[in-house]
Amino acid sequence: MNQSAHGRPSVESSLRGRRIAVPETRSLDVFCRLLEERGASVLRCPMVAILDAPDPEPIARWCDRLVAGSFDRVIWLTGEGLRRTIKVVHRTNPVLEDAFVRQLGQCFNLCRGPKPARELRALRITPSLIVSPPTTEGVIQALRDHRLAGQHVGVQLYGDNPNTPLIQFLEQAGALADCVAPYIYADRASEQEVLALIDALETRAVDAIALTSAPQLRYLLRVARAHGREDALKSALDHTCVASVGPVVTASLEAAGIKATVQPESQFFLKPLTRALEQYFADR
Repeated sequence: MNQSAHGRPSVESSLRGRRIAVPETRSLDVFCRLLEERGASVLRCPMVAILDAPDPEPIARWCDRLVAGSFDRVIWLTGEGLRRTIKVVHRTNPVLEDAFVRQLGQCFNLCRGPKPARELRALRITPSLIVSPPTTEGVIQALRDHRLAGQHVGVQLYGDNPNTPLIQFLEQAGALADCVAPYIYADRASEQEVLALIDALETRAVDAIALTSAPQLRYLLRVARAHGREDALKSALDHTCVASVGPVVTASLEAAGIKATVQPESQFFLKPLTRALEQYFADR
């Protein structure tokens, strides 16, 4: 193993020989390649699939209201949500796609973090406000000084999460919230695969688990609870490096009584998460 000047493993080689559990789905191959290029072995257990909402009609109607100029502001919580919203317009009424983009550019577009901002820029729209930290509380804090009374605010939700704190804040501020949920989460891994992951955590056959979304954690806990293994899982995680991609996952871990061992300091993507894991193991 490469050594630093002080005889400690270098950051670049610190993942060599480490086994990391990866519940990621959408960018599974990308994440695994980042880890494997640095010498880690990977236990793949893609937990959650992201699917189009089964009924596109409510999304299409929301898009029609946007094209009609109904919204003063639009809150984009995820890049995935913006991509799938545009996809619905393209599939259900392609002649309105240019009008949708044009009218969206006239709105005040608030982005929860850099991912929806990147999707807006791909449409040649400059985000009005990019919120950091990219959390619901970050969005609420960013809006506290804005005049919202009487405003019609489009809100892109994610999965089946109604984001009650954000909607209540908007309503209490006198705004009318108009929500759209362009995608859903679905279980991908079988329960047996999740139980096998729990076995690996219990026997310390993995050095770390890298969580990249809150639904991954929810499914992991749900399966453990259903099989009477929640306490065993949490005990195993106490002795495992629990890597969180960012504040939303970290907050979900804390709510479940689990401590995130590492989290990127600022940018909450796969590469910074990989670097955070490298630094953690280099320091051990």
